[in-house]
Amino acid sequence: MLPKQFIFGGFITLFFAAGCWLQYLHKYPKPQEVVEKNIDNITAIKLMEKSIELKHCERKLLLQDRKDIGRKAALQVLTPWLAPIVWDGTYDSRILHEQFKGKQIGLFVFAVKKYIVFLLPFLESAERHFMVGHMVKYYVFTDKVEDVKKPTLGKDRVLSVRKGDADKRWQDVSMRRMEVLSKLTQDPDLQDIDYLVCADVDMVFNDHVGVEMLGDLVATVHPALFLVEPENFPYERRPISAAAIPKGEGDFYYMAAFYGGKVQEIHKLTTACQKGIISDKEKNIEAAWQEESHLNKYLVDHKPTKVLSPEYIWDNNLPNGDLVKRRRFLAVPKNHQEIRN
Repeated sequence: MLPKQFIFGGFITLFFAAGCWLQYLHKYPKPQEVVEKNIDNITAIKLMEKSIELKHCERKLLLQDRKDIGRKAALQVLTPWLAPIVWDGTYDSRILHEQFKGKQIGLFVFAVKKYIVFLLPFLESAERHFMVGHMVKYYVFTDKVEDVKKPTLGKDRVLSVRKGDADKRWQDVSMRRMEVLSKLTQDPDLQDIDYLVCADVDMVFNDHVGVEMLGDLVATVHPALFLVEPENFPYERRPISAAAIPKGEGDFYYMAAFYGGKVQEIHKLTTACQKGIISDKEKNIEAAWQEESHLNKYLVDHKPTKVLSPEYIWDNNLPNGDLVKRRRFLAVPKNHQEIRN
């Protein structure tokens, strides 16, 4: 007969083995469960791919009978350097929401002189449509701090209003943003901001704009030029300008009304553009479209990692609106001459 200590030891060993087996079963599902889960994942991926394909085919069908449209590059879902072009249906919001959970997003806007009237509608629309469910900090620069009307902010939404200078010429006001942004991106207050989005104030968010637009360096195709051939882009062509883009170069014409990226990338972009603006001023010249010309020059040499379709900047007065099903960031009707004086 075995000694008692051996019998007791055997029970302990069996108990330990049983515990390990139960833990294994809990941690590692049965082969059948793995197969079923993989099948579900594959099915979801295939459905997503089919959705993207259908959306893309829908755009192609709209173009079939259109003789007035030449270039269709911006209607694709990938750039020549394989950066995604974001259209409705080319992403899964649920997956991206989880992927970017916990990220902090800054939204920069410049509202000086008469443009202050657009600020409240801009902020209220952002509360309804911009990065809903994520942490957002608004950075408002204005020369009329006392006139700022604060909207009702949701959870994890913060408004920071800062004093900004207002130049006499609207062109200088426009270019001033690059200087302000270059300095802002070095501000310790932005150390917790993961992504910074820069937007024009005379716009409203009209539909969902979420984390699908985030990336290292993001630019938006100009809605009036997304079907124009590159040789007809209104780039600055004079070699003397720091914003000069020679014929044969350039992929898209980007609008300076909406762009973004990681804070360090926005710092690089705005610092380079500011240097170009200063260089042109020293030569007593001004780029064709001010800071937008310098923005486009930078993006020729530093390709954006994500490109936003005209869904992300639209004006209801533009042609080819049938190609843009979702109008996410919309121009506010206004008298430009009156507002700039």
